[in-house]
Amino acid sequence: MSALVRWARRLGAAALLSLAAAPAMASCNDLPNWQQLKTALQGSVGPGLNGGFDLPMWATLVDRDGFVCAVAFSGSDRGAQWPGSRIISAQKANTANAFSLDGFAISTANLYTAVQPGGSLFGLQESNVVNPATAYAGGPADSAKYGQVEDPMVGGKIGGVNVFGGGLALYKGGRVVGGLGVSGDSSCADHNVAWRVRVALNLFDPAKAGPSPNGDDGIVYDILARGNKDPASRSGWGHPTCGGTEPAIAVAIGAGFSPRK
Repeated sequence: MSALVRWARRLGAAALLSLAAAPAMASCNDLPNWQQLKTALQGSVGPGLNGGFDLPMWATLVDRDGFVCAVAFSGSDRGAQWPGSRIISAQKANTANAFSLDGFAISTANLYTAVQPGGSLFGLQESNVVNPATAYAGGPADSAKYGQVEDPMVGGKIGGVNVFGGGLALYKGGRVVGGLGVSGDSSCADHNVAWRVRVALNLFDPAKAGPSPNGDDGIVYDILARGNKDPASRSGWGHPTCGGTEPAIAVAIGAGFSPRK
């Protein structure tokens, strides 16, 4: 065997070993497709189902590396939802994915109290900026693609940090595979919708720990009055109420915690 052949074989073996040792790359293949997301979203909204204003919703999926995989809406067309909520849904998906681990899940709702002035995570909102090239990709002719399979955000890295309800990490086979963001109603209703969508997509792992007193990433309604002092969250991970039935619904579907007053 010539020295050149022996060298080539050694090089090939080394390359294979290198590939085997490399970490798995994130992929949209780990996540539902656009039609599955849209079906789950439409099945998770309806009159009186989540509290809030019963408005149509946007939803976005990102993979573990933060790239947008799918964007969908629940209404009759792209104008039936708040236009601004499309990008917000992507920011929420990015946030939940970015700050969740295989063994510990954090929802965007869990971050509200911690990022307030004096909070333990104050300034987090400025830590990962939105990528405008993805958020505002496309021209006037591409607007018709919003919420469709070829949404201009798909394939781009969105970035951004959002700190109110509607963003959840997605789990498959015991590991984080991405994030889900939902927007278009009160932030409290957004969380309830996102929770229902995650369950419908079978990307929810109830065994995962989280900051909620329930031991998961559910929304925590424990910001309570303290006499003449400013209201405060008992847990440090609380989210304000939104004036409707969202807290009771969150508790009923296992998506939140609300202490007895």
